[in-house]
This record gives sequence, C-alpha cells and structure tokens, in this order.
Amino acid sequence: MTYRDICNSLATVYEPGEARAIARLLLEEAFGLTMADICSGKDTQFSAADEEKLASFLHRLLQCEPIQYVLGYETFCGRRLSVRPGVLIPRPETEELCQWVIDDWHGAPSPLRVLDVGTGSGCIAVTMALDLPQGEVEAWDISPIALQVAEENAKRYGAQVRVRCADALNRPADGGPWDIIVSNPPYIAHSEKSDMLRNVTDYEPAEALFVDDPMLFYRAFVDYYQVVSPGGAIYMELNPVVAHTLYSEAEARGWHPTLRRDEQGKWRMIRLRKP
Repeated sequence: MTYRDICNSLATVYEPGEARAIARLLLEEAFGLTMADICSGKDTQFSAADEEKLASFLHRLLQCEPIQYVLGYETFCGRRLSVRPGVLIPRPETEELCQWVIDDWHGAPSPLRVLDVGTGSGCIAVTMALDLPQGEVEAWDISPIALQVAEENAKRYGAQVRVRCADALNRPADGGPWDIIVSNPPYIAHSEKSDMLRNVTDYEPAEALFVDDPMLFYRAFVDYYQVVSPGGAIYMELNPVVAHTLYSEAEARGWHPTLRRDEQGKWRMIRLRKP
C-alpha cells in the first residue's frame, strides 16, 4: 500500500488535505518514511509485517479514531507525551495557556506551589514541572486512566509531579495555599456536541469535554479564592461563549481577571489574579 493509496482511502472519511496530512504523519512516525523517501518509492517496499501493521492502523483511522491514539502519543510543548483512549488529547490552545503561565512566573522566587486540576495526560503538570523548575507541582484528576498516564509521562521526563485522585468540584480540605493553579476543565455544552467531529465525540472521554452548564467548573474555581496565595493566580482555558460572564463574576468575587485571545482570535484563556 503506497502513500497515494493511503491518501485515497482516508479521503473517503476525511477532507483531502487532512487525509494527506494524516497519511504523512502515519508514514513518518510509525514507519520512519519522510516525504523524500515517499517520492523515491520507498513506500512500495514494506515488509509483510509492516503491511499488516499499516493495514491495522488504517482500519482504525477509517473508523475516525484519532491519529494520536493510533500512534500512542501527541507532541506538547516540544515533548512527546503518551495518550490513549480514556485520556484527553492535548491541544495547541493548552500550549498557549502553559506559555502564559511560564512567561508570568519565569524567574520567580522558589518554591512555587503549582496545582494542575484535571490533568488528563499530565501535559500541563509535566510542562510546569520542567519549565518552571522552582515549582512544586501537584496534579489532580478523577480518572484512574488519566492518573496512570500522567504519572507515566512525568516519569518519562523526570518531572517531579505528585499525582492525586481529587475532584475539582469537591476540593479536598487539605493542600494549598497554591501560588499557581492551572486547568483546562470540561467546558463544552452538550448542545454543542452535534457540531463536533466524530474523532472527538466518539473517542475522547466525554467527562473531560462536556458539561450541562459551561460555567460549572469556572464558578467552582472562582470559589478557590481562599486556597490561592496573595499575588497568586488561576489560569484556565475558556469556552469563549462564557468569557465575559466569567470575567464579571470573578471580578465581583475580588479577583483581578485578564482575558486573552488564542491564535485564532477567540477569547480562549483567562487569568484570575488574587491581590
């Protein structure tokens, strides 16, 4: 099966440009073939074992399973992190959120107490531990699979992260105060699900994506005021629909909020700083 064959097959499910991108990524990452190799015909020289492996991968992709689950990883902030079904795939918007935190706190005195709520793959926690080395990082999630994957990713990079089963909506009585809290909480309304692609809705964990009320987790974080150190801050990824509502509610609670747009121009991030 050649690159062209793979593209044609994937184009029955994906847009042509996306089909080509997935085919290139699959051949490069799973079989070590660059575009130069493909142009020189090396995509016609698979062994029987590789042909079988490729057929298995292609079958999964044709069922709209995300390429990240097929490969078993996603790259986040320059690091290859394990992902698998049951764990949310890290997004570029979350990289932007992490960079905002790093820019704000780089060079700050140590130690910094950092909490990642709803850690998933551990992408935020690992990034904080490695790029803010003065940070003492704890990561919460309620999913056993997510906690296991987060711990695996932390160990792979030697990141000092304490992983803990804890619920953002029922905050443990112990712990804190925190200098930095970072979260990409569930924020997509169930009513928005019909507009999303199958590779998200059919495969990624619904509990990490969807809520009845898009403000549910944000209101919970507004109430974290007492467990944030003076001068500390909460950073969250946002549903743009509720950005200004959250800004107003946080300001009324005593926070100093700041909204930030993502690279697509959407209100995608907020920082709540405690005076």
